[in-house]
Amino acid sequence: MPKKLDFKDYINVDYTQTDDAQLALNAKKRKEAVEPTDEALNMAQRRKKGIQMKKMAARLKMGRKKASMKVASPDKLAKRSRRAARNAITKKLTKGISKAELTPSRKQEIEKRLDKMSGKVSRLAKKMMPKIRKAELARKRG
Repeated sequence: MPKKLDFKDYINVDYTQTDDAQLALNAKKRKEAVEPTDEALNMAQRRKKGIQMKKMAARLKMGRKKASMKVASPDKLAKRSRRAARNAITKKLTKGISKAELTPSRKQEIEKRLDKMSGKVSRLAKKMMPKIRKAELARKRG
């Protein structure tokens, strides 16, 4: 008489080649999560991504909580500085209108213009870095 199949028998691909079911599952999730980010999402992709993020809300919340207890790394601070610089330039381009009030096509147009201004963004980010670092230290001190 053949052996009864259980749940583990249905896991058909071991991405890690280690025979560890949990490692294989984690690797599979990572592989599925990787998507090219060089193109803008269309509406169906955006909706799908929204549903995915809603499912992961609790995990993201815990991750944010853990991250808030640590001091940000220099890479993280550089990323924040760059984002702040992009936001500052966006504010100038839109004459103070918030990004939330813009139409998707206008946002896309501004993003393209910002991509062309990478030098300007980098210079501004470098100038903003001490301010961002000071804000991070103030946040950690409470």
